[in-house]
Amino acid sequence: MDETGQSNVLFVVLDTVRKDRLGPYGYDRETTPNLSAFAEEATVFESAIAPAPWTLPVHASLFTGRYPSHHGADQGSPYLDGHTTVASVLSAAGYDTACYSSNAWITPYTGLVDGFDEHDSFFEALPGDVLSGPLARVWQTINDNDHLRTLASKLVRLGAVAHAKLASGESADSKTPAVIDRAKAFIDASESDQGWFTFVNLMDAHLPYYPPETYRERFAPGVDPDDVCQNSKEYNSGARGIDDDEWDAIRGLYDAEIAHMDAELGRLFEWLRETGQWSETAVVVCADHGELHGEHSLYGHEFALYDELINVPLLIKHAALDSGRRHDLVELLDCYHTVLDALDVDPGAVETAGDALPRDRTRSLFSEAYREFDETVSDPDPGQRAVVDSGRDHAFVEYAQPVIELHHLEQKASEGGIELADDHRAYARLRAARSLDAKYVRADRIPDEGYRLDRDPDEMSPIDATDDDLVAEAERSLSRFEAAGGGAWDTPADAASGDDVLAEADEKTRDRLRELGYLE
Repeated sequence: MDETGQSNVLFVVLDTVRKDRLGPYGYDRETTPNLSAFAEEATVFESAIAPAPWTLPVHASLFTGRYPSHHGADQGSPYLDGHTTVASVLSAAGYDTACYSSNAWITPYTGLVDGFDEHDSFFEALPGDVLSGPLARVWQTINDNDHLRTLASKLVRLGAVAHAKLASGESADSKTPAVIDRAKAFIDASESDQGWFTFVNLMDAHLPYYPPETYRERFAPGVDPDDVCQNSKEYNSGARGIDDDEWDAIRGLYDAEIAHMDAELGRLFEWLRETGQWSETAVVVCADHGELHGEHSLYGHEFALYDELINVPLLIKHAALDSGRRHDLVELLDCYHTVLDALDVDPGAVETAGDALPRDRTRSLFSEAYREFDETVSDPDPGQRAVVDSGRDHAFVEYAQPVIELHHLEQKASEGGIELADDHRAYARLRAARSLDAKYVRADRIPDEGYRLDRDPDEMSPIDATDDDLVAEAERSLSRFEAAGGGAWDTPADAASGDDVLAEADEKTRDRLRELGYLE
């Protein structure tokens, strides 16, 4: 137990949840009474920035403290390999560690559950015997071979196909109650003298939206989930329109999903109080990314770095923090250092911590020196270098050219008789630097975008960097980040189609995939 008297950490990710749909951030519908009550004893962060707009790279950043371009878990190579996670550090330090999730990316084959003593994915992209067998071996081999990268993109998309089949209609029962129950059972059984670290990801607010009937009737009365657009690629490709009434219905279903998650999270919180563990437990609640519901003419969380996606909710309860609101800039990847700080664990003192980043007080949200990136940082990362050199604090976001989303977008466009131009934003790689007042987004196939967030928080009026000092400052900071991280793009990414083949896979793997319905 550390000097604050807190020996446990509960880390909750509300997957795909926008902060403006939560009571602590001013939403006028009562979607989150439990989270609102929690906010009364927690610190509520107003400007927490995710390092990417989708699950895999964000969780890899949360678990390693690294930016996506440095940990490498992203679209082209969708597994975390060679980096020690915070769970591994804590497990080696004697803590009981567990991960329970219904997200298809948080599974053994992506490496995100490495270091957790107990883990369960209540939703897997493919059955476990495939992921742990020939397909997993093929996956690792082809990702280590540039010549076979097209096979990698095909295998990534198989997970998306499974998601579309298993996460809709009658198969869409929420896994959240089971996730909460397993977390409670693990905590109840923990016998570590050090304490426990429990990570849960609640997936309900991710498309498609099939909330339990009780919540649907409250927030979207009369709406049949099968009657609204549940496929963002149909809309983003231009193959399907959505009018105002349908957007209202979609947003109602989304609110219902959030309300259900809030109720289940409240059940866990109340149990911790009843069992006397609440005061001994630091609690982190955040979203990994948000969602677009027609803003900027987009649906989902692909192809953009707008604030609806990357300015995420973050609430932390810990004895070292006062309750209330913080308005300073926060990077979500700093939760790695914050968890280590909460339990007073130094990776350098843990024998089997591998290449884990040392605990850095300038990246711990508990530290008075938070984000004072100066000469006291012995081995600055690209973000720290960029901030020191720019003289103004910025957070950094990266989005590789999508693979899964691109494939499905092309498919929906083709079905609608639409040909996507080479400069469609779906083909673009994106990076951004964001301060409290301004943002600059660099892209390689579409025009760069700059915004004055203090004047234009909805990012409706792009500003050229040559016309505004703060936007120009963000662009310069992004350039420094790129230089420190290995350089900016000098050529556009290849606008490759997703119609790759599995020619290099062995026949046993191909036969198994045919049985599963993923190959003809």
